[in-house]
Amino acid sequence: MTETIRPHPFAFPDSALDDLRERLSRTRWPDRETVPDWSQGAPLDRMRALCDYWRDSYDWRACEARLNALDPSMTRIDGLDIHFLHLRSPEPDATPLVMTHGWPGSVIEFLKVAPLLTDPRAHGADPADAFHLVMPSLPGFGLSEKPTETGWTPERIARAWVVLMQRLGYDRFVAQGGDWGYAVSSALGTIGEPAVQAVHLSMFPHYGPPEDPSDPQEERALQRWHAFQANESGYQHEQIQSPQTIGYALTDSPVGQAAWFYEKYEQWTDHDGDPEHLLSRDEMLDNIMMYWLTQTAASSARIYWQNFRAFTEQKIQVPVGLSLFPRDIHLTSRRWAQERFPNLVHYNELPKGGHFAAWEQPELLAAEVRASFRRSR
Repeated sequence: MTETIRPHPFAFPDSALDDLRERLSRTRWPDRETVPDWSQGAPLDRMRALCDYWRDSYDWRACEARLNALDPSMTRIDGLDIHFLHLRSPEPDATPLVMTHGWPGSVIEFLKVAPLLTDPRAHGADPADAFHLVMPSLPGFGLSEKPTETGWTPERIARAWVVLMQRLGYDRFVAQGGDWGYAVSSALGTIGEPAVQAVHLSMFPHYGPPEDPSDPQEERALQRWHAFQANESGYQHEQIQSPQTIGYALTDSPVGQAAWFYEKYEQWTDHDGDPEHLLSRDEMLDNIMMYWLTQTAASSARIYWQNFRAFTEQKIQVPVGLSLFPRDIHLTSRRWAQERFPNLVHYNELPKGGHFAAWEQPELLAAEVRASFRRSR
């Protein structure tokens, strides 16, 4: 049956791990950068240290075991196999929630926040705020099938998520996301009732220069937008224009794949000067491995080619919650958020955190999700 949900654990063969270590041992390194910081990209000494650890000490099987404890499953929707994790709450009246990751993320981002959301009683929070949590991998990411044709827009993905949730027995649910998860969750908000009750977003993207700022908060948002465009958006232009070209390099070279992401961890997380003080090497490599082992560098990059230049905001009627983390790649104000989301029921600016909210600050994000959807139950 095409509607069957079947177990699909993570089980990469030892030969894939042996191949990785062999490639890492044969790396042809570039000369070092000519600056004392990250302004030319990930520094050579940092990359060598990360990749030495990757080759000699990192344990993918530990990550695989954590993922396989979350009921990894596969189901076919709209001609594509969709892989997802599913964590049911011990609270029988929990609210179904679908969380969508972005790039360069994966379901790895949600491993720390998942138990906080599904079992708040065990973490000192109100059991009435519990969620049944579904975490799908975007098409072309992780173990979800790679599209062989164009057309997988956020709207199409959102429709697939509705089917997925209903197939799991969740006729009504809420949605959360940032980055491309923002786009998919917004599209779910546009679908709205009766399936989608409310959405929570942890990013507020600007698709051009924000309007003239009227206060210091909006001035900071404009400065952050300019800084991102000037210094951090090169990956975006490459993946919008030539995802296949960059895919060759990243699929063939584990060091290339690692550097492509390591730079983003440094730029987009709220750390004390060293991203490894916030996210451990193991955490970073867990996420890098989700792209390396699945060979999804090109297929994941195509989401930019497919959607970025054509993406438009749609009207959302259901309640919207927005949580802003100060080191994200986009900032905003309540005024700008209210203009985009007339039914904005929750707005908060957090004291710390960056682009990978669930990964960096799981406790803060869990509290935000609970507060946002509490208004919609």
